[in-house]
Amino acid sequence: MTARAADRARYDRATAHLDAPVAIVDLEAFDANADDLVRRAAGKPVRVASKSVRCRALLERVLARDGFAGVMSFTLAESLWLARSGFEDVLLAYPSADRAGFAELAADPKLAAAVTVMIDDPAQLDLVDASREGGREVVRVCLELDTSLKLLGGRIRVGARRSPLHSPAQVAEMARTVARRPGFRLVGIMAYEGHVAGVGDAVARRPLRSRAIRLMQAAARRELAERRAAVVRSVRAVAPELEFVNGGGTGSVQHTAAEDAVTEIAAGSGLYVPRLFDNYTSFRGRPAALFAQPVVRRPGVGVVTVLGGGYPASGAAGADRLPVPYLPEGLRYDPQEGPGEVQTPLLGSPADDLLIGDKVWFRHAKAGELCERFDTLHLVEGDRVTATVPTYRGEGLTFL
Repeated sequence: MTARAADRARYDRATAHLDAPVAIVDLEAFDANADDLVRRAAGKPVRVASKSVRCRALLERVLARDGFAGVMSFTLAESLWLARSGFEDVLLAYPSADRAGFAELAADPKLAAAVTVMIDDPAQLDLVDASREGGREVVRVCLELDTSLKLLGGRIRVGARRSPLHSPAQVAEMARTVARRPGFRLVGIMAYEGHVAGVGDAVARRPLRSRAIRLMQAAARRELAERRAAVVRSVRAVAPELEFVNGGGTGSVQHTAAEDAVTEIAAGSGLYVPRLFDNYTSFRGRPAALFAQPVVRRPGVGVVTVLGGGYPASGAAGADRLPVPYLPEGLRYDPQEGPGEVQTPLLGSPADDLLIGDKVWFRHAKAGELCERFDTLHLVEGDRVTATVPTYRGEGLTFL
């Protein structure tokens, strides 16, 4: 029996009392992935990206482990909810226009002490001030550095379009703007190198493309390490009490941790290890989060149909954004239909061994987005479900 076949047998036994659709997290794999992130971070704390987890119980579980500290959130409303729930260090990774949220933040000492907001434009400071409604708490601020690699005088850009702050001079000027504004305190710098951390460099059956990605990423890492160090020096000249410099992502943990200028690493997807993180040479994780759909039809030889399954991930549309049939091994989508909103035909010889009501296990393309489809996650240890915990959705919360 292969390791994957053994996992399928365990998951089927553990969830035999549960009807599909159902979502699980294998805690042995989850904990092993957490240990690997800490190992790769080489002594620097890992801040957990909540959008890749979206389950309060699992955020608490990983933050209780040595090597993890703080949450990186994705909306202001989520940040405030986490802070009210007892999370004491929440970095909002994206700028917000949530006026009601800023009014709440500026009026509550506990929230203002726990939450740090992201800024890359003076207009965002104006919006916060216009939202205060009398609240006088000092708002903690982090500046985001644009990590994109610019070539040929900027005519070629590699990387996500995020912050407009690219050069050390631009970031330093923004730091001075914050320092001059009463009611704000600059505490951190963040730089997410998505073109390194979020792009696999070992694309299946594409050796030339894989080599091109590795060459690009090596050049990007060198350029960013030098520029990030210069940015940190320029900002510390303005704000010598800077508390943190955050960088990285699951796919670049060990590279970013090696930079002296970086004080902490961000990661989240590496806990669940969705399918987009299979194609990396720098690490190998264990799939920890899966969902199962029930077989509801047997249309013919080599074909079964499962209920639902059409859960595409965000990003540029493509086959890599689709969930992948995982267990039993050997199933594939019908290219004329793909995964459907209500039903999904699956092809392959393993279909002939599946009966009505059997479970087919899938892996989502991305990490936390799976939790937008399920109210609960069943936590599996060995061949038993040992706990059932709510996702954000299961707590009645959908932040985006």
